[in-house]
Amino acid sequence: NHLDFYRWGLIPSWTKADNLGKFNLINARSETAAEKSSFKNSFRRRRCLVLADGFYEWSKSTAGNVKTPYYFTLKDQTPFAFAGLWEIWNSPEGDLLKSACILTTTPNEVVKPVHNRMPVILHPENYETWLSPIEGKPEDFQPYLKPFPGNLMQAYPVSPFVNSPKNNSPQCIQASAFL
Repeated sequence: NHLDFYRWGLIPSWTKADNLGKFNLINARSETAAEKSSFKNSFRRRRCLVLADGFYEWSKSTAGNVKTPYYFTLKDQTPFAFAGLWEIWNSPEGDLLKSACILTTTPNEVVKPVHNRMPVILHPENYETWLSPIEGKPEDFQPYLKPFPGNLMQAYPVSPFVNSPKNNSPQCIQASAFL
């Protein structure tokens, strides 16, 4: 196992160069990834961990036209890992492009009021099995792809400052009274 940087948004190995811009597969449903052509080879052989200390989801207000960003993290503030998949795409010129995505699952009780899906957060004791290079049957991994326990998580609204990709500062995760 090793640490590396990958392009965010999985590009299937069979993608044609003229279709490259059409693929921005940032997540895959854990329930069907092993069957979908874009993900099935990665699910069998190229699983990874995507390290994080939190994630965002947006909830529509009761008015319906304003989305409120929420930040989700573990209550103990420790980093964690999402279940991910990776792939290598070969360009016609022979260049290699490594890309990755995360798996999602049904939401736990903390995420559900905000969104209908959540990233799969793996328990540390499952990292080694998830990363195993041995080709596994999809059903072997399903027990790891459940919603993370809600009692170990917290969520709070944050400022719309986070809506711009230009903003990358601690202000993005500061609790906000914005509602």
